[in-house]
This record gives sequence, C-alpha cells and structure tokens, in this order.
Amino acid sequence: MKTLHHLVRYLLLALTITLSSCASLPEVNADSERTEARAVPTVATAKGRLAKRQAADLLARRWAKASPDLKALATLEEAATGVPLIAGNNVKLLFDGPATMREMMAAASAARHTINLETYIFDQDEVGLQFAALLMEKRKQGVIVNLLYDSVGALGTPPEFFKRMKEAGINVLAFNPVNPTKRIGKWELNNRDHRKLMVVDGKVAFTGGINISSTYANSSFFRSKRAPTMDSRKVGWRDTHVKIEGPAVASLQYHFIDNWVGQDAGELAEANYFPTLAPAGNKLVRVLATDPARDSEIYKAFIVAIQEAKTSVHITSAYFVPDRQFIESLIAAAKRGVDVKLVLPGVSDHGLVMHAGRSFYDELLSNGVKIYQLQVAVLHAKTAVIDGTWSTVGSANIDRRSFLHNYELNIVVLDPAFGKDMQSAFAEDLRDSKEVTLEQWRRRPWADRIKEFAARLTEYWI
Repeated sequence: MKTLHHLVRYLLLALTITLSSCASLPEVNADSERTEARAVPTVATAKGRLAKRQAADLLARRWAKASPDLKALATLEEAATGVPLIAGNNVKLLFDGPATMREMMAAASAARHTINLETYIFDQDEVGLQFAALLMEKRKQGVIVNLLYDSVGALGTPPEFFKRMKEAGINVLAFNPVNPTKRIGKWELNNRDHRKLMVVDGKVAFTGGINISSTYANSSFFRSKRAPTMDSRKVGWRDTHVKIEGPAVASLQYHFIDNWVGQDAGELAEANYFPTLAPAGNKLVRVLATDPARDSEIYKAFIVAIQEAKTSVHITSAYFVPDRQFIESLIAAAKRGVDVKLVLPGVSDHGLVMHAGRSFYDELLSNGVKIYQLQVAVLHAKTAVIDGTWSTVGSANIDRRSFLHNYELNIVVLDPAFGKDMQSAFAEDLRDSKEVTLEQWRRRPWADRIKEFAARLTEYWI
C-alpha cells in the first residue's frame, strides 16, 4: 500500500511540473539580520505582548543559567521570521509512537467541547479505526469534531472510511482534492498539507511527525535492544511528537482554523475555540506554520540557528535533501569547531529521497560533518537541537518540498531544560546508529553512486 501511495504521488506531482515555476529559498544571513533585530525579543502571553522591560525581566528569569547567546539568537530568529516567542507553556517530548497515541487518545477522550485534527495520513488500520471510533463517540457525546486530512496523503484510505465519520456528524474536509473538479479554479495538487496537529478544547495540542496510522505508531523500536537490521520490512518506525499546554495552544488553534477556512470550506461550527489560557509552564515557544505563500520561516529559523551555533548542531532528519545554503551553513559550522552531527536513515520507506540525500555525503564528510545512519527503525522524525538550548520538533523535512511547497508546522523551543531532553533523545538515536566514515563512503558500489546521481536530478520535486 505504501509503495502504491508513493507511486501515485509521484505521478500526480509530475503533472504539476510543467504548470509550476521553480520557486527558490530565501538567502539568510544572520549578520544582516542583526540590523533588524530588537534589543529584547518580543514575548507574547495569554494577555498579549509584554512591554520591553517586562519581556527582559521574564527572559532574565527563564534563561538565568543559559548562555548569553540564547537571547541574541532569539532576537535574530524573530528578525528573520517575524514570529514572536510565546511564554508560559509546558512542552512534553514524545518520542515513542505507542506512547504518543495513548496520550493523544487520552486527551481526545477527555474532550468536552472541541477536537480539531489535522493530519497528512489517516489510515484505515488498527490505529486509524480506533481513532475514528473515538472521534465518532465524542461527537455522539456532543463534542464538535473537525477533521482536515490531506487528499494525497490519504490516497490509500477508502473514501467510505471518511464517509462513515461524516455520517456520524464529524466535519470532514479533504485538503486540496486530487480531483480538479472538486475545487475548480484553485486546484493546487503540488501543495500538500503535511502538518500533524490535534487541538483539544483549545487547551492542549499535539504536533510533530506522527500520522494517524499503525505504520507510524505501533512499531516504534526506539530504545530497543533488538539487533540492527537493514531490512525495512523487519524494523519499526522512529518518530517524535510534542504535547503542548499553555498560551501557545491558541496560536496552533489559529493555524488549524486558518487552514480550514483557506480551503473555501466556510467557517467552522460555532464553538469556543479560544478559551482563556493560563500559564501552564515556563517554556518559551515559537510556532512556525508555513505554506507556499509565506516566506519559508521554518527554513530561515534553521539557517539562523546553524549560522549562530557555538558548540553543537545535532539534527535528526527523515528525508534529507538540503539546498546549497543549508549545506554551506553546516560545513561553515563544522569548520569553526562546532560539533555537527546528522542522524539520517539507514533504512527508509522512500528510496528516491534517501539516495538523493546521500549524494551530499562526500562533501559533508570531507568538511568535518559527522553522519550516522539509524539502524533499528525507519526514521521519520524531524528534529534538531543546537547548542543544547535551541530545539525544533515538527512536520518539516529538510528538503525543498517541505520548505517551499507544503503546508508545514514546527515549534521552536528556546529552553536549556527542554534542550537537555532533546540531547538525551539524540544520544539514544546515536546509540542505535552506525557512523559513516569518508573512507568507507568512498568505497561504496558504483550502482549506489548511479542511484544517487539519478535521484539528485529530482531533488527540487521530491
């Protein structure tokens, strides 16, 4: 089914190549952003944006033990993205699929008013059926349920599956339908909704890389003692999600509603989608929701953070097909003594993307970037932790499709304690990965080199 899904997706996207102009990613230079950066980062709360002195006092308390570079990075990132920090949040890292599904289903079970669910894939499998049954039961109890799924991501899911939910009273919407007659004049097949987001009662949200599917959620071998294998049929999936409570939930809720309305689906059913949100923790969060009409804020945040890195850049990426600026930023960081490590797939569900990414290995390894391939799972996580204080978790892969064509959602957490948790998770991934050395890489078979060359030709579209 997954092979069919990828094949159909490639055929569909190929139709758009002759209809679409090639967009390019923006040039990002942290030095030039300094002239635009504020002396103190903008900080928003449930009661609105803080005055400059209040923001400075809050940051001084929250970052008392952090390096002075953290505040500078926060101001540069705001200058690059235009997105403020949101204070007062609790952010829980979820890096195990079954545990994530349990948390999400528990939150949905406790819903009293609304459930807004946005997902790329919603499979009709064990997990999908359980989730659908729960949503229908909550609707029966009077909870308003709005479901937005991507029509390409759900190509393998029978239409009857969504029809049953609709008949149960759930508001169901297919994002950018494959059939052009379903959205005449606004057929945007190449622009997919790759976000994964659930907001319950406007008070708790989940986002990251996990779809509603047994494939992504039931087979996590993270922290497994199982012997490594390179057979993708015999390993599980490694992914990352976060649970968020606090004022940042309102921003996530807004982006769900904005995406829904943007599909010309009309207003959502009337409900209190934006309850008053009290502080739930001390985490400072930046919510980056991008789409093809915006200016690549997730990409900009990545580049600025890498360019400003002082000690470490640790990236875990499921699909790694970077542009030239991203490659040069990683190499420049490594050359100034930063510990640059990438955890990339050892096995993958997406061979074309994997080979395209590997075409960059020689240049990266030659310039001091260290590469590790995860062995015990199909890697699907999209995370990074830089200098132990800047972290991101979300749906965006490091490729042009995510940064230019898709609707994506990442959160950035500027917090040493959360960064420590991210570093710990990264260390676990390293434990289950095999380092790729330059000497070893240059001995790879010519057949692999040919695959890399061919895959590299498609990098803009995959």
